[in-house]
Amino acid sequence: MDRRKSLKLIATGAIATGAAVVGCNTEDKKKTADAAEPTFNLDRNPDEVAYEKSIIAKGKFFTEHEMATITILADIIIPKDDVSGSASEAKVPEFIDFIVRDMPAHQVPMRGGLRWLDMHSLNRFEKTFADCDSGQRIQIVDEIAYPEIEYKDEKGNTIKKGKVKTGMQPGVTFFTLMRNLTATGFYTSAIGVKDVGYAGNQANKWNGVPDDVLKQYNVAYTEKELNECVKV
Repeated sequence: MDRRKSLKLIATGAIATGAAVVGCNTEDKKKTADAAEPTFNLDRNPDEVAYEKSIIAKGKFFTEHEMATITILADIIIPKDDVSGSASEAKVPEFIDFIVRDMPAHQVPMRGGLRWLDMHSLNRFEKTFADCDSGQRIQIVDEIAYPEIEYKDEKGNTIKKGKVKTGMQPGVTFFTLMRNLTATGFYTSAIGVKDVGYAGNQANKWNGVPDDVLKQYNVAYTEKELNECVKV
């Protein structure tokens, strides 16, 4: 697909999406909403459940193409390794789609960033980011993943690390948001919690004060204490 065809598809795709929405009748919408009725297995506050259902009832925000791009980016940020699964396996793309509905302030930055990413990819490789091969994707990510940061070293000298090329700041801003959302979604998932080794509250077994501490203070357990209290 060349650049001009891609630009036309992006423009006409937006129009087609709007037409499809208008074309849906009320009955179809009701069936879709009923089919997507969420279930909750945990003991939740009723107001919280009602609010979450209202967010889900709004339907997905991102298009299929946008979700595909988000999935690719999320897995670049947190790929599968020997310890845990990837961001997409932790359902980070679905989490991001939910978050932008819950926090509408993210909608324009995310959608605008995805458009910027495709435009930049079209300029570089004459195809959208999702259609690029893995090497081309990493080239683009490398351009926006390391913004210029400024800090002071131990001697108080100002150090600048990284450099954003001219015209790349929108991409840097978008990728920073994408990375933050990805990390948040991943490390609040079951896979992410396991990845960091968080065990939570667990019952333990206490066998009393260690012998060396007892000797230090010249005290000892009685036979009764040992039989009834210390050993289980």
